[in-house]
Amino acid sequence: MKTIEMSEVVQEMMNVKTRIDGSIKEAYKQAKVKDAAEREYRKQLAKEILKLKSEGYQATLIGDIARGNCADLKFERDIAKTLYDCAKDSKDVLKAEASMLQTIAKFQTDL
Repeated sequence: MKTIEMSEVVQEMMNVKTRIDGSIKEAYKQAKVKDAAEREYRKQLAKEILKLKSEGYQATLIGDIARGNCADLKFERDIAKTLYDCAKDSKDVLKAEASMLQTIAKFQTDL
């Protein structure tokens, strides 16, 4: 088994810290995009529901028709949510990597 120099472990810890900082910023950015997409979808959906009501559509059909008419916005909303979830997952992976490096550092200092 190859031993890793402590300086390599420390350097890798610094790299992970930088990547975690970047992933936090990315998650924040994606959260704003996600929330803006959700807001736009809901605004347009409400407008569409009111429009369909005023056109005399049956109440039982309005929700489905309105969601169908706003499908592109819902798609954009769902993509934004997925990108946000990916950014959060990436941050979690980096945290696990940092934890692993801490374990290696502790193991090295105990030798």
